[in-house]
Amino acid sequence: MRVVKWISIVIAAVVAIAMISAIWVVSAHRLKVSRAQAKIAAFYVPPSPLPSEPGTVMRTEPLGVDVPGATALRLLYTSQHPDGTPSASSGMIFIPTTPAPAEGRPVVAWAHGTLGMGDACAPSRSDNPLGDTANWLDQMISLGYVVVATDYTGFGTPGPNLYLVGQAEARDVVNSVRAARNIPDAHAGTDWIVWGHSQGGHSALWTGELAKELAPELTLKAVAAAAPAAELPDIIDAQWQTAVGWAIGPEVVTSWPYYYPNLTAEGFASPTGLRNTERLAHECIAPAALEGFVRTDFGQDYFEQKPTNNPTWAAAAQEQTPAPLPASMPVFVAQSIADTVVLAWPNAKLQNNWCAAGSDITMAWLGVVSHQDTAMTVGPEAVAWIDDRFHDRPTTRTCNVPPPVAPTAN
Repeated sequence: MRVVKWISIVIAAVVAIAMISAIWVVSAHRLKVSRAQAKIAAFYVPPSPLPSEPGTVMRTEPLGVDVPGATALRLLYTSQHPDGTPSASSGMIFIPTTPAPAEGRPVVAWAHGTLGMGDACAPSRSDNPLGDTANWLDQMISLGYVVVATDYTGFGTPGPNLYLVGQAEARDVVNSVRAARNIPDAHAGTDWIVWGHSQGGHSALWTGELAKELAPELTLKAVAAAAPAAELPDIIDAQWQTAVGWAIGPEVVTSWPYYYPNLTAEGFASPTGLRNTERLAHECIAPAALEGFVRTDFGQDYFEQKPTNNPTWAAAAQEQTPAPLPASMPVFVAQSIADTVVLAWPNAKLQNNWCAAGSDITMAWLGVVSHQDTAMTVGPEAVAWIDDRFHDRPTTRTCNVPPPVAPTAN
């Protein structure tokens, strides 16, 4: 018995030391992040009143990263809320150092995926601003494209941040291209393509629908998306009782009521979920997801009932699901069959629905690739497809090839 007692004491001590060490590591990291944010915070404070013209560049400064063949800048520019009033968005721009063509450089507008809503999570403010641009950014620079990347309004700048609200995301993307054209050294032309991942895929598809209305002076040539969070009702129905619910639910619950004032989380988010909503929404995605896995393992769900059981939330989710784009707008969609965040079957449903609607869609189905790695893995293929669109080469519509997974939940 004494041996068992001592073993228990040793195990408890080891667990305690591990917990203390973890807390110390997290605290040290947060202190480091806080100090880094303090150094750049002033850049993100917009003037008052805001410049009213969308795409106005309020300021730029070196981003402090090495992108071969490019000048990398942090960017603060005027965007718009969905009602058209001015907002401030930050972002990044990567400008090739090679001479620009007479007609101006083509522009690729990058829309990033879900990262959390805290200021330090915004790509241009983070300690890893290049994020999931590996395997494609350098190639785009070598082809002479200007790459501009919005952080989205309210993400690192005064809010609100309208997460997964297409009418806000599309404006931030479109106005980032206008901002690129307002930087003289960029020599940005009027031809552009939007390319996004996850939440950014949602942004890209919505941009395809709204760009002509929002910026008729620009020519959106095509839309490319990796693992787009597109079929929102299906994704919500599949993930509401998983760790994904903990990681993404708080962001939706925090942001959507700004756009839909009649929405409330009471009655379908759990009491524990509601108590932690604000904190988790402003965590960066990695620690929020980790906490979600732990809570799910202990039997805690963020939602206590399926959100789409609520007609108001179901209608909002359907309204924020992008509609098929016309045949005149080429679309590239990459999806991994092994994705555990944006599951494969909803985007198989998207393929079937968009093909039936006549969309000019090219699907790239990937094997065992994680959600986080989808954009980086398919990057070279996306770059080749984008280059073809800038050169008006024929598309390769893949609607004659059925998706490798059934377009329904198992």
